[in-house]
Amino acid sequence: MESRARMTKQDSAFLHSFVLDGKGYGQAVDATAIRQWSPEDGVLWIHFDASDPLAARWLANESGLPDVARDVLLAGETRPRSLVTDAGMLTVLRGVNLNPGADPEDMVSVRVWIDEHRIISSRRRRLLSVSDLSEALRAGTGPTTSGHFLVALIERLADRIGGFVDAIEDRMDAAEDEISSGKQAGFRQRLSALRRQIAEVRRFLAPQRDALDRLTRQTSTWLTETDAHGLRQESDRITRFLEDLDLAKERAIVLQEELLSLIAQEQNARMYVLSVVAAIFLPLTFVTGLLGMNVGGLPGIDSPGGFMWSIIVMLVAAVALAVFFRWKRWL
Repeated sequence: MESRARMTKQDSAFLHSFVLDGKGYGQAVDATAIRQWSPEDGVLWIHFDASDPLAARWLANESGLPDVARDVLLAGETRPRSLVTDAGMLTVLRGVNLNPGADPEDMVSVRVWIDEHRIISSRRRRLLSVSDLSEALRAGTGPTTSGHFLVALIERLADRIGGFVDAIEDRMDAAEDEISSGKQAGFRQRLSALRRQIAEVRRFLAPQRDALDRLTRQTSTWLTETDAHGLRQESDRITRFLEDLDLAKERAIVLQEELLSLIAQEQNARMYVLSVVAAIFLPLTFVTGLLGMNVGGLPGIDSPGGFMWSIIVMLVAAVALAVFFRWKRWL
């Protein structure tokens, strides 16, 4: 009874565990079958949560992986990278976060140790690309070899990254239309959020491109020419996405500069109107100030038409100044 409970706990440590049959199907296996597995049974894939202590215990005691592989598979945070040894490949990749309520740019990492007969992967947050592979194995459309698995995983990660990059470009197109139509309410905040998303995704995408590029230059006996070609294609896709993000970043900078230019133009226009109004009212203020002095001898004090003549002088001065501005094309 105690042994059965221990095996049940061990099974709960694995999120996905399959033996690939080489034809696209995967047979789900438990902890007992994993212990009894041999390379002749097919490629073994185990996926676990790195924060699960049971998984960490299995990795330390039963996996037989090199120390560097165990450390990376259990690491809290790590940037995309790849390492090839005589025993196998170790790669860390990132995918956009499509979990409910999460920000896509908060990219989720997946760490994979892969050799000819085994695939051991870990994550700390759910990644849909890994779930896709699990469903594909159940449906009979999954990878057939360990090299095919690596290409399929990278392809699914790239598909979702591509969707995110396309959404960024669509939002950038909308922002350009918005600023050209003069709709600027809240535009600066939206543009800043867009630039922040681009920067956060690019932070992981650039090292991921380098990691894939290193994988494409490695030669392993269990990687077929088709697998190597697939890795090169996915590396090229990531490079293209990175270039698209760089272009979107430059477009965002241009938009921000254009926005600042429009704001400066509006401020200059308002200051110009105020300056013209102040210039027109300057002689009027002079006349009223001059006639408002409380001293003797001011003209028109005892004349019934003094006020009217003051109004006429001020109107003539204002009209003359306006005509002068118009002649100089200042108005």
